[in-house]
Amino acid sequence: MVEYQNIFTRVQVQSPAYPGVPIGKDGESRTRDIGHSYWMGKLGDAQLGPIHLGASGLASLIFGFAAFEIIGFNMLASVNWNVGEFFRQLPWLALEPPAPKYGLSIPPMAEGGWWLLAGFFLTISILLWWWRTFQRSAALGMGNHLAWAFAGAIWLYLVLGFIRPIMMGSWSEAVPFGIFPHLDWTSAFSIRYGNLFYNPFHMLSIVFLYGSTVLFAMHAGTILAVSRYGGDREIDQIVDRGTASERAALFWRWTMGFNATMESIHRWAWWFAVLTVVTGGIGILLTGTVVDNWYLWAVKHGVAPAYPAIEAMPLHDPLTTGAAQ
Repeated sequence: MVEYQNIFTRVQVQSPAYPGVPIGKDGESRTRDIGHSYWMGKLGDAQLGPIHLGASGLASLIFGFAAFEIIGFNMLASVNWNVGEFFRQLPWLALEPPAPKYGLSIPPMAEGGWWLLAGFFLTISILLWWWRTFQRSAALGMGNHLAWAFAGAIWLYLVLGFIRPIMMGSWSEAVPFGIFPHLDWTSAFSIRYGNLFYNPFHMLSIVFLYGSTVLFAMHAGTILAVSRYGGDREIDQIVDRGTASERAALFWRWTMGFNATMESIHRWAWWFAVLTVVTGGIGILLTGTVVDNWYLWAVKHGVAPAYPAIEAMPLHDPLTTGAAQ
């Protein structure tokens, strides 16, 4: 019996294999293999399986694998099919969207066609997985909170690679597939449109991003701190408040200045996380379509100062003014 747990200690519970709650015919299509992993138990539940893919889950994996293969083989071709160079340069390799001259038309495969096909397959895969998420929660009698949170992330994804490029009239406005090329695109996008940091929806997105990070950490820390009193059984504490929730609420009132219940904190976290991608998508969608330069927009609306023109600023040679010494 462990009487005291802190951030460095954890009890790992491993129960007999359990196939899950009965869900009618859907339950029959679950895999029968169930195992346990000690190291997976360090991260979450030690039980592996059963797995339920269903038609939508299987189709999602197939389309996702096709997109992954298209991107991978195009990157491999870009280094002349040299496997060693592929792994060495992988962070810098990319599958680029079509050039601006093609607009919204379908370009040759080697000039952006593969990017379109990979994006199509990846989008179908993501949407099918969303549908699977929605179906699984409904089959288990759960709410659809996870599916709608996932839809928020899909909104940002579609804005970046589909909705905004269509509104701009060119696939070239979309994001390339790749690690560093993706980051380079972000930097160039911000510079081209006058610094994205002056975009108010980008500001909101960052607020919710950092806010959700802090909020999740605060919640996790509080629940771990009262887990010795059963605080990890949050559903029980919601409907039958015990000493764990009382202590947690008192702690929040003392340190944060307001109360958060075992139920309300999850709504806070859900909204903060979802609004990160929702506001971010709005900010990206407005860039280039409604606002061409966010710095000038910020100056006009009193958000940023108007810097003096360079011509109006006298230049002094430090060698003649003695400033060099």
